[in-house]
Amino acid sequence: MVAATSPKPQAIVTGASSGIGLYTTAALVKRGWTVVMAVRDPVKADKALNALNLDRGCVTVLPLDLSDLRCVRAFAQAVAAGSTPLDALVCNAAVYMPTLKAPLFSPQGYELSMATNHLGHFLLIQLLLDKLAGDGSGKGSGGVQKRLVVLGTVTANSKELGGKIPIPAPADLGSLAGFAEGFQAPVTMANGKAFKPGKAYKDSKLCNMITVTELHRRFHGQTGVVFASLYPGCVADSPLFRHSFKVFQKVFPWFQKTITGGYVSQPMAGERVADVVSGEAFSTSGVHWSWGNRQRRGRQQFIQELSQQGRDPAMAERLWELSARLVAEPAQVEGKDRAVEPSPEAEASG
Repeated sequence: MVAATSPKPQAIVTGASSGIGLYTTAALVKRGWTVVMAVRDPVKADKALNALNLDRGCVTVLPLDLSDLRCVRAFAQAVAAGSTPLDALVCNAAVYMPTLKAPLFSPQGYELSMATNHLGHFLLIQLLLDKLAGDGSGKGSGGVQKRLVVLGTVTANSKELGGKIPIPAPADLGSLAGFAEGFQAPVTMANGKAFKPGKAYKDSKLCNMITVTELHRRFHGQTGVVFASLYPGCVADSPLFRHSFKVFQKVFPWFQKTITGGYVSQPMAGERVADVVSGEAFSTSGVHWSWGNRQRRGRQQFIQELSQQGRDPAMAERLWELSARLVAEPAQVEGKDRAVEPSPEAEASG
């Protein structure tokens, strides 16, 4: 009699066609997982798979533009209808466009950074949480622990030096006035104030990290799913920075490698994300993992405290409720004065 083999665990990784998302996919496949690469550009993902020579039997590519809530719903419906279990969801994709002079808007009329980085992932999580939770035991295929992992950034956490940098401004959601007002133009920022593209990215990533704390509070006890965020280190040559000034793209990696010692390669960052997805040492729910800003051989992870806003339960509950309202009935964009651009997918880092 031939012994039955345990099914391989499966993860979804958003923004998996380049950078951290791509190398997270490779690291998970190496660990025996199958991966659904949720990407804006399937052709780009196919080329990336060829470049890394990944086993096609372990990878499925599905289209997902997180900036468009209609696309998020279609993707989630396809996944939810499938017979394959879901053991981990990795919310990695992000857009960062610090040189914008004026905001861009999603098809639903929301500022593009917040729409892609936070609202798209927020809706995706809501739609797939039941499938991820399964029977509520917290155990998945082959006995793995079910996890939902979100990429955060040091630049959105004022408890760390990178989060105190005042250029263009630190992350600050204020009282969430922009959310409460519906986040439609002319509103472009979470706090309802004037648009600052770099801050828009920071704010959206702070929303990501806050969402993890609220997911833990609401669902960890009843589902057994482990919810965590992480900052894998400064991936200074990440495709996330491709919309930055050309000089910055050249100088920043050199600066992090030779001056600060904070540089982390894309493959190393992918390994760290995969560790948070699958490693026994990362079984604590509701926390933010970090390896710090100065890297060295054998650097160990630790739980990083979040800013006051990041750990405020009242803020987390209000953000959840307002976000749920925004994704429930997305407004239609009208008029020619609003630029709409598909979300350029990349991986979150800071």
